[in-house]
Amino acid sequence: MDDDLTALVVVDARERMEKAVEHAQAEFSAIRTGRATPALVEHLKVDYFGTETELRAMAGFSVPEARLLVISPYDKSSLGSIEKAIQNSDLGINPSNDGTVIRLSFPVPTEERRKELVKVVKQKSEDGRVTVRNLRRAARHELDALQKDGDLSSDELKRVEEDLDKITQAQVAAIDRLLAHKEQELLEI
Repeated sequence: MDDDLTALVVVDARERMEKAVEHAQAEFSAIRTGRATPALVEHLKVDYFGTETELRAMAGFSVPEARLLVISPYDKSSLGSIEKAIQNSDLGINPSNDGTVIRLSFPVPTEERRKELVKVVKQKSEDGRVTVRNLRRAARHELDALQKDGDLSSDELKRVEEDLDKITQAQVAAIDRLLAHKEQELLEI
């Protein structure tokens, strides 16, 4: 019974930490590197007949060239709405509409812009690390409460906290690897 409670706390903490890493990865993918990728626009909200709808539910994407993204709406009447959503987004790209598809041409970012993006990515990675550490702290509070209730011995608490620290370090390392990859991607020309 006692082991079940501690295992539940650790498993819950691990799952939440993994979700924090996935969130950081999703945040990184939304940062523009100069390459065309559907991740930049697929979560854009488009006003589709009065309903906010994600673009990925309304259109298909293709990348015929490294710096060109083609958006093919399933419903051609939504072209104007999609174009308006892209213009209102923070992408800073002007879409071109030929009546059947929308083309987004991504310029090569300047060196100054790439360095700014690296700072943004570093901040997002720090946010992810802080989230993971906060989850560790919350799990430790739960474990301390179990010890106070007499459900957990101090030796067992120490062992479980060491396991929790290992999990935390692994998740922080995963965020660091994602950061290194994204930083390299941003700085290459």
